[in-house]
Amino acid sequence: MDEIFAIFIDSIGQPIFRREVPPSTIDRYRGKLPEQLLSYWTKHGWCGYGDGLFWTVNPQDYEGVVSCWLADTPLGQRDAYHIIARNAFGDLYLFGEKTGFSLTIDSALSRYSGENNTSNENLDKVVRNFFLSIEKDSNDFDGLFDAAKCKLGTLNQDEMYGFVPALMFGGQPKLEYLEKVKIIEHLTFLSQLQPLEPYSFSDF
Repeated sequence: MDEIFAIFIDSIGQPIFRREVPPSTIDRYRGKLPEQLLSYWTKHGWCGYGDGLFWTVNPQDYEGVVSCWLADTPLGQRDAYHIIARNAFGDLYLFGEKTGFSLTIDSALSRYSGENNTSNENLDKVVRNFFLSIEKDSNDFDGLFDAAKCKLGTLNQDEMYGFVPALMFGGQPKLEYLEKVKIIEHLTFLSQLQPLEPYSFSDF
């Protein structure tokens, strides 16, 4: 196994619910996403890690989600973005064809953070650095993951833990407000509640 990916698994947890990536999908994203990421897909598939805390995903499944979140923002004109990973609470990791891993969306709060990466960077190195940067704590919304998994069960590939009612509708970031929901439908719903705005520390 690639040393970087082995470190990522040691840090975040073993894979679950592996989906094989068909050659047609590799061909679809060749030239749009880095070869290192495509190589990881080929070797490891799309999986949940750490009992479903963090997931690698098929960007094609999330094309509509990207359109919903970036509509009426300048982000869609900045780059062509693809969701390549997400966490149990609907944080989305987007790869820009020109800017690499430069955009993260916190769907529960309708906030994003962006980095001013340049197209001169070695994008394969950017992929490796991305997986090295993934941490349990930063993907665990208020430390609720273990309690949510115990109460609601392990997530499937098409599910997330969502606050009901949504935080933007008066829900609270507490265990009793969490439910297991279908991820595509819930992310689309959240995108319609409030305009996507940057965190104060975002580069753009």
